[in-house]
Amino acid sequence: MTDSIAAHPDRLLPADPGTRRIARELLAEVEGLPILSPHGHVPADWIAEDTPFPDPTALLVSPDHYVTRLVHASGRSLAELRVGGTDDVDSRTAWRTFAEAWPLFDGTASGYWLRSEFEHVFGLPSAVVDRLQDHADASYDAIAAKLAEPGFRPRQLFRDFGIEVLATTDDPLDSLEPHALIAKDESFPGRVLPTFRPDAYLNVAHPAWAQNVDRLTAEAADGAAGYTGYLRALENRRRHFIEHGAVSADHGVRTPLTLKLGRAEAEALFEKARRGEATAKDRDVFEAHMMYEMARMSVEDGLVMTVHPGSSRNHHGPTFERFGADTGHDIPFGIGYTEAVKPLLQDFGTAEGFHLVLFTLDETVFSRELAPLAGFYPSVYLGAPWWFLDAPDAMLRFRSAVTETAGFSRSSGFIDDTRAFCSIPARHDTARRVEASFLARLVAEHRITEARAHEIIVDLIDAAPRRVFKL
Repeated sequence: MTDSIAAHPDRLLPADPGTRRIARELLAEVEGLPILSPHGHVPADWIAEDTPFPDPTALLVSPDHYVTRLVHASGRSLAELRVGGTDDVDSRTAWRTFAEAWPLFDGTASGYWLRSEFEHVFGLPSAVVDRLQDHADASYDAIAAKLAEPGFRPRQLFRDFGIEVLATTDDPLDSLEPHALIAKDESFPGRVLPTFRPDAYLNVAHPAWAQNVDRLTAEAADGAAGYTGYLRALENRRRHFIEHGAVSADHGVRTPLTLKLGRAEAEALFEKARRGEATAKDRDVFEAHMMYEMARMSVEDGLVMTVHPGSSRNHHGPTFERFGADTGHDIPFGIGYTEAVKPLLQDFGTAEGFHLVLFTLDETVFSRELAPLAGFYPSVYLGAPWWFLDAPDAMLRFRSAVTETAGFSRSSGFIDDTRAFCSIPARHDTARRVEASFLARLVAEHRITEARAHEIIVDLIDAAPRRVFKL
């Protein structure tokens, strides 16, 4: 046995000895399976160019809003962590600020991922990790030395982590050249797939929406103009993504609202928005209609449609103005799904081959809305707990809330949704341990057989993401 929390073989498994034994055997069934990551934010050019990682702060702290937000909440400035490209302090000084705040992460999902990364990826002794605040410079130097090793590059880590599929998130007008380079490289063992992310082209409230639409239609509308050209350009770019291996289109919307507008009404709203005359209600209506259009396109071209709603983006204006987006101040709010997606599901909910993966940051909709929707519509799948919910206890609450209505077959498989490349193994290991723990309890309570639990966990970890994301 070990004193290391990150290396303890029973971490996250049930405390009851009998249930833990079952969980251990279930975990052993899936521990060695490859990692399938069908939704994430690791840049493809890291893999294509095998770019050396920068210093420890730039890799592990500054870009990770899971980390920086909690340090900021303790009273430290984001500038002290070099967030948003600020260089008010050097990287080592910023690392010291992070290390000083390390005790704040006890009990958090972020602390769990980081502890695992420090020990399993970077080889820091558990005694150093336990008291990182006392070993700031030593830990910085140890990680920096590891980053300088020729074998510690993205491609080698891709192999070492056991990743089979890694999806990126990409702008509709991205050339996807890094994906093409990776696909042509026969020496590379895995798949790096682009994901079509059109938010900045659908959401009229986006500050660059008009410019984005102008570029989109100029480059991809085949000469068509207006709303017709806009739709054609989106369809053409989706095809471009499919040609480069894409399997899904992702939508980070404020709410899951969908609406089916008549052609004339949609065109009038589009032109009103281009003139800069759209009201807030107009913007919401147009985006809701475009979500319906995105579903129509997914039915036609086969891209899986994933929906990530419920975040109030850039909640603190002064922070956004100084540091930009994705810097820790996106805050969840309550949403409703049942009525919001009804227009979409009336027309496409039973369409053959259509896959709609619904995520939430609002736990109250797990059992009340999402599980019943997925338990009826063949197109609807339950997106794994995401963002603030991709934590052990929240993941267990999700599984408890949805299983009695939707069973296990309607799950998307685990989604790591991360920019933090080195945390991917820890995140997927966590999901496997949580699933083993939940299934072990059902076995211990004589609700399913142990043999069936072994079949289910393999399906949840491996077959489900392949099936749902058409891998």
